[in-house]
Amino acid sequence: MSRRFVVLAPLALAACGFTPALAPDGPATALLETVYVQDPTDKNGFDLVERLEERLGRPENPKYDLSYTIVTETLGVGITTDNKITRYNLKGVVDYTLTDRASGARITGGRVQNFTAYAATGSTVASLAAEEDAAYRLMRILADQITARLIAATARQP
Repeated sequence: MSRRFVVLAPLALAACGFTPALAPDGPATALLETVYVQDPTDKNGFDLVERLEERLGRPENPKYDLSYTIVTETLGVGITTDNKITRYNLKGVVDYTLTDRASGARITGGRVQNFTAYAATGSTVASLAAEEDAAYRLMRILADQITARLIAATARQP
């Protein structure tokens, strides 16, 4: 990549009216510290909410409510010749809905999905720790996907 392109790329984006969504007065700043995320009921929910609040901020006067449901599934993917599973994929799906708190109108919603993997070749304790870490990473990935979609939906709002 030439040095000239690197210097001119930001100018081209500015010329076309590009504004970062979370820039001051950007289209997604309306989400910051205004979204109340449904209270978690389990460890996955806690990890998801924690990451959403890291990204969107914790609201003092919420304007929106974000509800969600989490479904996870563990699949054995690494199998030895004697039928022992040595590697797992942890799949996760989150359905979410953002509603306006005042009117109850649905602003946006959808489904995000992804997966992480972990090895189960060590001791029982090591395998459990790997599984917990995979679940933690998965919830962060899904929360980041939700945040990106909320920002995109907000940017499209008039």
